[in-house]
Amino acid sequence: MEVDGGRVETESGLGSNWAELTRECLLDILSRLTMEERWTGPFLTCKAWTTACKDPSLNTVLDLETRFRSSTESSSWWSSEFERKIDSVLRSVVDWSDGGLTVIRVRHCTDRSLSYAAERCPNLEVLWVKSCPKVTDASMAKIASNCPKLKELNVSYCYEISHESLTMLGRNCQNLEILKRNLMNRLDPSQHMRVVPLDYLDAIPQDGNSEAEAIGRNMPQLKHLELQFSTLNAKGLASVCEGCRDLEHLDVFGCVNLTSRNIFDGTVNMKSLKVIKRPNFYIPRSVFNLGRYGHWRLYEDRFQTDVFRI
Repeated sequence: MEVDGGRVETESGLGSNWAELTRECLLDILSRLTMEERWTGPFLTCKAWTTACKDPSLNTVLDLETRFRSSTESSSWWSSEFERKIDSVLRSVVDWSDGGLTVIRVRHCTDRSLSYAAERCPNLEVLWVKSCPKVTDASMAKIASNCPKLKELNVSYCYEISHESLTMLGRNCQNLEILKRNLMNRLDPSQHMRVVPLDYLDAIPQDGNSEAEAIGRNMPQLKHLELQFSTLNAKGLASVCEGCRDLEHLDVFGCVNLTSRNIFDGTVNMKSLKVIKRPNFYIPRSVFNLGRYGHWRLYEDRFQTDVFRI
């Protein structure tokens, strides 16, 4: 079967003009396709189908995370040109959704498009903006003010977002139950890390305790929290555990300023906690004494080192 300008040619040679389908039937068919399938097929077929693909009912979710995960990360992703492309996609879907966008999962967008989404999508429930160097407290403030229905937030690897944003989001988004605030492993030799600009790697936030305190004080409803490679210590963990009593999942993998005793003392009274992902991290002596890692303390007997070893 081949599609030509809205006309479908079957193996028997008989043709059907799909452009003549009622809008309701066409939308029903398009709704069965993934976003990527719509964008690479029907969207490019004919004017009627392009218009149908822009229907608000088909644009309540923008999820590019699957595409990012299935691709090999490139240094070009960290360029201004790539950010402009992602911004363009996000702004377009915001317009097509007519305010009905509820899920955004993107990477490498900027404040410009995210603020645009915040102002026009008050029903937003899920927001993932991983690896966004140009997403700052400015757009987070607009999300906090305009999107009170937010339930899930992923701001991992966004180093221009501070504890002030976490405070605003916690105070204004009372439905927030999932927060992912993971940082990069600066010592990871993988291909993923080799494409990240060095100046961005060096900008890793050092205020782990401030972020933890903002979470503990303002997000008591959290059930799932990820803080991989955060610089928080026992004091910061205590703030989280005291303020977020309903946590079911806590991920502090790579948080080398935490000991097993810190984790036990902090979580011992958390009755709802079902999953704890512990630091389980090893820093070789060859790099431990370098100045840029001075904030990390090494205790060889603190963690198991057989699972994750550099």
